[in-house]
Amino acid sequence: MKSIREELQIFVRRFGLLNASCCDECCGEQVSMVQSHILFEIRRMGSPSMQQVAEELGIDVTTFSRQAKSLEGKGLITRQVSPDDRRVSLLGLTAGGAEVLKKIDGYMAATLERVFSHMSGFERDTVVRSLELLNEAVAKAGDDASQQGGKIACCN
Repeated sequence: MKSIREELQIFVRRFGLLNASCCDECCGEQVSMVQSHILFEIRRMGSPSMQQVAEELGIDVTTFSRQAKSLEGKGLITRQVSPDDRRVSLLGLTAGGAEVLKKIDGYMAATLERVFSHMSGFERDTVVRSLELLNEAVAKAGDDASQQGGKIACCN
């Protein structure tokens, strides 16, 4: 029997390969996988700050800023100064960004449908619920790590 880590590694690699082909195939835009994640998070979070999205994606602010600037240059996002704090830039999707994200959503929905077509309804529901539980547990583990100084001891 494979270990949990091995199963997760294989899943992340296989799903990542499916996801990576999306931006090349679905919308004709030169949007990287990281940039598609940024677009997704901006929509999900409403009008987040650059710092909020960078933290959510685990990207340092300098790298994130370059990605945001590229997306802004492509006309896919907007940056506006926060009325509450002029040092903070708030992000939003343009109509073009929303359209690209809609195409990515459609591509990913079709991909997931293809994946789930090999499962029964019960199996699909089980996988979805298991992913919800796993996401919750990972979030709690991250909270635990931050309460212990930010890192889980593994490589001392």
